[in-house]
Amino acid sequence: MLCNLTDYESAARRRLPKAVFDVIAGGAGDEVTLARNRAAFADLSLRPRALADVNARQLSSTVLGMPVSMPVMLDPCGYARMAHRDAELAVARAAAQAGTIYALSTISSVPLEIVAGATDAPKWFQLYPPADRDECSRLIERAQVAGFRALCVTIDGALAGLRERDKRNRLTVPLKLGPRLLLEGASRPRWAVDFLRGGAGRGDQGFGAMARPQLLRNAGAAIAATARAITAEEIEFIRQRWRGPLIVKGLQRGDECELLLSLGIDGIVVSNHGGRQLDGVRASIETLPEVVEAVAGRAEVFLDGGVRRGTDVFKALALGARAVLVGRPYLYGLAVAGEDGVRQVLEMLRFELDQTMALAGCARISDIDHSHVEVQRTGQAKPGASAADPTPRSRDRHHGLESV
Repeated sequence: MLCNLTDYESAARRRLPKAVFDVIAGGAGDEVTLARNRAAFADLSLRPRALADVNARQLSSTVLGMPVSMPVMLDPCGYARMAHRDAELAVARAAAQAGTIYALSTISSVPLEIVAGATDAPKWFQLYPPADRDECSRLIERAQVAGFRALCVTIDGALAGLRERDKRNRLTVPLKLGPRLLLEGASRPRWAVDFLRGGAGRGDQGFGAMARPQLLRNAGAAIAATARAITAEEIEFIRQRWRGPLIVKGLQRGDECELLLSLGIDGIVVSNHGGRQLDGVRASIETLPEVVEAVAGRAEVFLDGGVRRGTDVFKALALGARAVLVGRPYLYGLAVAGEDGVRQVLEMLRFELDQTMALAGCARISDIDHSHVEVQRTGQAKPGASAADPTPRSRDRHHGLESV
């Protein structure tokens, strides 16, 4: 029986070839940040309130003016086709059923227009800006015409991270059935049949448009179209062309918020790319209070990295996040049971968040505030304080604006 998201990860490990599982589960370098993203949540203790009427709970919220049934969204993850033949289409349908938002990656197995048309639910499009300005403008316009409600620009991809698992596995992009993968596929017949039934699964943007697979160890050639530094000038260029909410993903410092706000962004995703880019950086949840303080309600702040439980969602909300995004968990669900697996992962998070709210004395999302968490690492933190921000603050300061 699959009782939690860790069970789904274990089930995905059993179903997928090692090379495919590793590209989903792995991180950069020694994977210190990958582990820290999880460990940092354990450093936060919950402080429940008693005597609250929690007989009925309300998990719904809004994200940049878009209604969501719960403050949990789906991160952009490239090449979902490796996990299941229905790929991004299954993810989009599951998100719509759950009443939440899916951010489609530029590095998609399916053209963005097809994913956009799969459901009427609001979606974001994640952009790795092409170096060519005309090409960038065309991609932005495609996303606009297709009906994506917000644009999410990833800003932490100057180079590909040191993905040593992928190098050892000689993983190719897009996935190619070479001798090693054929051998592993023979021991994973369900995955092999699913992969062959689905075809190559290449999209027509990002890496999916490449004519031939490229070895990830030759990263410079393989990711030239997407891996590069993003400057303030480029964010300004994108802001001028995108007619809708603009989000940046990959911020890890509070002192850069003023510049981003001056460029007209509406949302910030505090993220270290799931520990897949620069190893040795802080966990996202450790950086969150610093960014929330710097933004001071002028944009919505989101978090990804290490969320595996409803208690993790609750802790992120208590520290000022408007919502969280999850990536690996839904890919594990996709690998195990396709669209149903993604939906089940979301329902697990919904159930756990609802239970946490009831036991913590919160009937509504707006009841969750900074006083509900306490940092335990130093043994000296005051109730409601975080290591980065020792002063408790009201939730209104963090969540006063739907958009700017």
